Amino acid sequence: MQNSQSYPKAGQKTHDLIMTAMLVALVFLATFFLNIKLPISVNGGLVHLGTAMLFIASILFGPKKGALAGAIGMGLFDLVGGWVIWAPITIVARGLQGYIVGKIAWSKGRKGSSLALNIAATLISTPVMIAIYYFGEVILYGNWIVPLTSIPGDLLASAIGMIVALPVCVALKKVPYFK
Repeated sequence: MQNSQSYPKAGQKTHDLIMTAMLVALVFLATFFLNIKLPISVNGGLVHLGTAMLFIASILFGPKKGALAGAIGMGLFDLVGGWVIWAPITIVARGLQGYIVGKIAWSKGRKGSSLALNIAATLISTPVMIAIYYFGEVILYGNWIVPLTSIPGDLLASAIGMIVALPVCVALKKVPYFK
């Protein structure tokens, strides 16, 4: 028989796994069902609410869960949504973006409670995400110019993500679970 101290730790691991899986699912669903293909570049570009969910997950739950939710949720979308060639790039770009947002939002012990840090986090993560997609496209297309046409769509996706996520996080931070 196990001692009573092992149960809370096992229960916490189960809780973390369930929360992470739910965040992955929410990012995937927000990307899959709420997206618009833009007719502005070679690949069309894609604006979706998955970015908002990535920001929400990272701000409310921290860097590890944010990174996993972004990488797996949006990577899975690429795999099932017909964007298979983009999956490795998305996994790196969105995983790192989620990690950066969570790391900044949770810095100084704030755990996502500072609106200023949350805004800074989303703003700082955006150029990193754009750079990863840019260099990924350079590799895919063998061209340094064509990938520049994707940047407006990436900026729009992040802007919409911020506009949606930041007020949602402010509201959710008032819920006792997130205090």
